[in-house]
Amino acid sequence: MSLQFFISVLFGTLFLLLLIFKVVEPAYVLLFNKPLYIHWYPFYKKLRSSQRQILINDFPFYNRLSPKRKMYFEHRVIEFIANYQFTGKEIFITEDMQILIAGTYVMLTFGMRNYLIRLFDKIIIYPSSYFSTVNQAYHKGEFNPKMKAIVFSWEDFLIGHSASNDNINLGLHEFSHVLHFHCLKSNDPSAIIFFDEFKEVIKYYTDPNLNAILTQKGYFRLYAYGNQFEFLSVILEHLFETPHVFKTTHPELYTHTAAMINFNEEYFK
Repeated sequence: MSLQFFISVLFGTLFLLLLIFKVVEPAYVLLFNKPLYIHWYPFYKKLRSSQRQILINDFPFYNRLSPKRKMYFEHRVIEFIANYQFTGKEIFITEDMQILIAGTYVMLTFGMRNYLIRLFDKIIIYPSSYFSTVNQAYHKGEFNPKMKAIVFSWEDFLIGHSASNDNINLGLHEFSHVLHFHCLKSNDPSAIIFFDEFKEVIKYYTDPNLNAILTQKGYFRLYAYGNQFEFLSVILEHLFETPHVFKTTHPELYTHTAAMINFNEEYFK
């Protein structure tokens, strides 16, 4: 193979990729409201059997996935743990902690292509509720953009994780805040879809008539109505914890919320 031929092939490939991402994918997103592709990994990274068992024991979402999508899920868990620093404050960081936190994040972002967000680079864990210097109060968890940190009370993280149908999940809640901030600033296809659907979702918070319907039915806890950020995080908790109830109670809002993160029931077939 001559150098000239190699260069022509290389430039042809680059042009084709540019065409796909600049022309084909925007059209695809417009037509189907989802990225052209979600998962593509040249080399899959696999969890050890003991690590995989944690997912099997603690994540119904993972257990319902097809074998192929379970591979995607595991790969993303490994990548998450490799890309973010875990720090314990008066608590020792265990492998179980890492897998449970990573699994929660991967579950939330499973329908999005660019899942490794750079708005945070560390996860700080306290044994229980901790005193936050942000507002001089005790917290169970928070997203601190200045520190680029997600902070959890491990006690409260476990409570939220172990009760899978009470619509309160600290991990999902705090990671939802990060995802919200990221998608307001990013222009990747998943973020664009998120932002477009968020504009529809937030109408249920800002529109008095739609808001009245939500409060009348009482499906979402009162904490959701504090501000738009908490509203989004609470409805995403409901999407994962009681999706069938959500879909039955508020079908239109469910559709927009699921589309926002490309939450697709086809994942489980």
